[in-house]
Amino acid sequence: MDARQQIQQAAAWVDTETLRDSLTAARQGDAGSQRRVAGAMVWAAFSCPDAIEPVYDIIAATWLGSGQLPDIPTGLTQAPLEASFWNAFFSAVDDAEKGYDAASITARVAALGGAVHPSFRQISEDCARRHRGAGAALTNPVPGRTDLDELGACGDSSLGQTLYRMIVEKGYDLEVLDREAIALSALPRSLRYLNTRILQMHDVWHLVAGYQTTASHEIAISAFQLAQFGHNYSAMFLATITAISCTRRPAGFGILMQLAAEGWRHGRKTPAMMDIHWEAEWNRPVEEIREIYGIPVYQSVFPANLFESVAA
Repeated sequence: MDARQQIQQAAAWVDTETLRDSLTAARQGDAGSQRRVAGAMVWAAFSCPDAIEPVYDIIAATWLGSGQLPDIPTGLTQAPLEASFWNAFFSAVDDAEKGYDAASITARVAALGGAVHPSFRQISEDCARRHRGAGAALTNPVPGRTDLDELGACGDSSLGQTLYRMIVEKGYDLEVLDREAIALSALPRSLRYLNTRILQMHDVWHLVAGYQTTASHEIAISAFQLAQFGHNYSAMFLATITAISCTRRPAGFGILMQLAAEGWRHGRKTPAMMDIHWEAEWNRPVEEIREIYGIPVYQSVFPANLFESVAA
């Protein structure tokens, strides 16, 4: 059985002990175990979002050596993973050989949302409505666009001014992807709000939660976002890059798991950042915002520029 077949076969419900044992063996470099872990992540991301929390709690507890090992409930609602999905998924995995940059892999993973079974949308909506970090999606209107001039007018050392300089100096977009191009308006109420809001707030969360804009920190903040409100895209991104590692770059598997575990654990212990009215905080310094809301700064065992240093 080749790597693809192993990942595909493992993309189904798994009990806690089996996943824990797979993670333990994966940490020792066992290729089959790494693929079983990737399969569990693919299943949670593209089929069964209600499994994300227990699966990632088990990943974090096993990899970091502390924490509870919850049961993964049986009978969770899940969408079928059909042949058309697997074709699209492994096409995205294979295209890593051509080289992804931040923009291209973001767009490619986002496109995988169109390859899932039609039932997945409602399953994800129901899951989002139950998530303790996503309550704002039930009551708040879908946000308008951020005003760059308003940010630029904020005082020195403020969040707004820091974000303004980040956007202008690095040439970033105010929203990571064009909300209309990826048809967010067609999503159900909670998913539309959450996905629109995180496009706006991704760079804000970088600044406030202490994530740099390096490759390793982008991986970690994806796990942070996933823990915070069950972000569909983040689950899909982490599953995809883990599958890429298993099939293309197995030496990097341990690094990915460490970053995902760190970001997940950070997100779990940080208060719900979706609940914060960020536009009312533009003129506060970042450090003051952290203190007011009790937001800890991300810490990793790896240097922030790990991948960039290796590439250089």
